[in-house]
Parts: sequence; structure tokens; C-alpha cells
Amino acid sequence: MTAATTFGDRLPTMTSIRSRRVVLDGELRPATIHVGDGLIVAIDDRPAEHDLGDLIVLPGLVDSHVHVNEPGRSHWEGFATATTAAIAGGTTTVVDMPLNSIPPTTTVAALTAKREAAAGKLSCDVAFWGGIVPGTEPEVPGLVSAGVCGFKVFLVDSGVSEFPPMTVADVARLDPGVPVLVHAEDEALLGLAGPGYDGYLASRPAEAEAAAIVALHRAFGPVHVLHVSSADGVAAVEAGPVTMTGETCPHYLTFVPGDVTGTEFKCAPPIRGPAHREALWEGLKSGTLSMVVSDHSPAPPEMKRGGFSDAWGGIASLELRLPVVWTGAVARGIGPVDLAAWLSQAPATIAGLDDRKGSIAIGKDADLVVFDPDGVTIVEAASLWQRHPVTPYDGMRLRGTVVSTFLRGEQVFAEGDPVEGRGRMLVRK
Repeated sequence: MTAATTFGDRLPTMTSIRSRRVVLDGELRPATIHVGDGLIVAIDDRPAEHDLGDLIVLPGLVDSHVHVNEPGRSHWEGFATATTAAIAGGTTTVVDMPLNSIPPTTTVAALTAKREAAAGKLSCDVAFWGGIVPGTEPEVPGLVSAGVCGFKVFLVDSGVSEFPPMTVADVARLDPGVPVLVHAEDEALLGLAGPGYDGYLASRPAEAEAAAIVALHRAFGPVHVLHVSSADGVAAVEAGPVTMTGETCPHYLTFVPGDVTGTEFKCAPPIRGPAHREALWEGLKSGTLSMVVSDHSPAPPEMKRGGFSDAWGGIASLELRLPVVWTGAVARGIGPVDLAAWLSQAPATIAGLDDRKGSIAIGKDADLVVFDPDGVTIVEAASLWQRHPVTPYDGMRLRGTVVSTFLRGEQVFAEGDPVEGRGRMLVRK
């Protein structure tokens, strides 16, 4: 990835920083941010050690849907590469999904193994989701006590045998006291994938997403619906008798089937048509969907080869979330305040990390991203910091560049150069 704008001299530790455009208290305004001991200690209008002019200062991004895959499948990604890609993209906190690691994070012992695997490898802060599969319900209280942010469940085949699905009735019996995140598709409405992308798309219709969400509304209280991909899904989240939260992903906001040229675009649920894409943007603007997360789900190149019926279904985009979403947002008259809400505040809130992450406020971690909204990012897959150079964004020209990333007041990315190993492991507040 190449950027048109550079930051200048590196700032190893920042004590104060100023810009005429800081996302603060739901508006974009001039401000000086003062830092001490890694925290924001004051926000005012005094002169600063470093003045950024018109560059936008956003809260460090929080990505609450990332598949790191370590331990067990670190050849797919791994904590070292994933967290370096994160800071290169302005993300200062990721929440790791309970699959596709081996073992999955469905037991306290598995969480311990994951934390041991992550130790010494983190370039951004990392928290963890737990998972629930049939038979692991007794582990839930222990995982909550150990600090997981919540629990993920599937209603359909997850793609890996060690993480089998639950039923809606299973989910309805859960009451962990922390968020329950659901991959919502109705198994009965899924079909066998036919040839090409059209065949794959037909096998996972939008009706399957909506039907699962409706069933969850009827059987359960509030849940968080993962990676909403369709107009039907947005309508179902909004129309139910209980309040749900929902997320979508950059690929659903960007691509349509006509863009799909190979299996690097395969994901589940699939990328749908233009009307679905615009409904997702409208769902974000209305608040029906509250966040945009990457669902970063990489795999070795050999697993993305072949046809759409058997290639691995996952898209790698952890490093690119900000410029991808900004490119689509500008075209729709959406500004940086909304981006901060969708890419920072809401993911921090669902993960229970908003006491320290997700916004620029006194007492919170001094996690900041300096963003040039008029810069140009040209995606070069081979230059991304993720483990494998496979992404559907390869070759795209995106609007905006991540100029610099600060983690607890320390500059951990600038001039295309990351500072690795500064991340910490977090627990839910």
C-alpha cells in the first residue's frame, strides 16, 4: 500500500497534539489533546507540541470482528502479523474471534492457550470473544469471569469442524450477562452452490439471513447480528419486537457481484447486488446498523483457489477498513464523525471496552489515528502487513490515507513503518 501524504518526523512519545479537525464529542472541531502516562489528561485550545494543521484526528479504531487464527492455524494469520496490519490501518484495538484457532475459545483452558500464544506478539491491544458450541455451555461463567467480551455462536456450519452450530432454541436458553453475537442464516434456506459466483450467491439467499434474524427476535432477547449483508437483514433487525444491534463489513458496502473476479471475493454471507449495498449504507445512517467491522478472515492462497463451492470463504481487509469505508462514505455525503462512531465507538461499546477505548475523552487511552481524508491509498496486496497477499482490494485506488497511529500516546505507525510489540491484552470492563 502506498500513501500520497507523509507525516514528517516520527514522534516516539507524544505529549500534546493539535489539529483543526478533531472528532470530539460528536463533532469535528479544533482541539489540542494532552497526554500523560498513556492517557488523555486534557483537551483544550492551547498550543501543542505538534500541530497537524487540517489533518483529521480520529480515536484509534476498534475492530471487534477479527479472526487471528492462532494457536493452531497461525499459518493462516497469527497475532504478530494481524496486529501489525491493524496499526498500519489505524486500528489500535482488535477483538479476536473464538474460531478458527485450535482449540477454539470455548473453554477457559482454550482462552489460556490463546493468551499464551499471543504473549509478546502484539502490536495493538487485543481482547477476546468466547464461543459457545453444543456441550460447552457450562464453560460460560468461567469465561465471563476470565474477561471475555461476549460469546459468538453460529446457526449454520462455520466452515471448521471444531466449531459446530447451535440452534435458535439453544441460543434462546443463553443468558451469559454479556453480548451474544450470532452468525444469522437459516440452514433450511441454504442450498448447494452451483457453478461460478452466481451459483454460490444463489445458495445463500438474503431470505436466509432475514429468516434467522426473525427467529432470533421471536425466541430471544437482544443479540448482536454479525456481518449483515442484505436489505432483508437490515429490515429484519429493525422490525423485530426486541432491540438488536447489527454490524456490516467494508466488502458489503463496496462490492457488487459484477466486481467479483475470483474467489478472493468469497465470503459468507456473500456479496450481494447494488440495492442491498445501498440498504446497508442506509441502515448505518439510520442507526439500525451501528458499526462497520472487517470480519478479517484470511487463509493461505492455496485455500482460496478452486471454485466458489470449495474455496475458503473469508476476506482479508484489517489494514484497509478506514480508507475503504471513507471512499464509500464521501460518495454518499457522510463525514468523519459518523466514521468514528462506526469504526471506533460502537465496536468498543459492544465489546465492553468503551471505558478506555473508542473515543477521544479525558481519562481514556491516548489511542489516536491521524488521517488525511484527501490522500490516496493504492492497494498493493504484496505490501500489506497481513500474512498472505490475498485481498479483493488489490489494485484499488482508495480515498484517504492513514498518516500515523498512536497507541497510548506512543507513535506506533508512521511513514509506512510500524513499531511492533507495544500491544496489551485486555478484558471486558
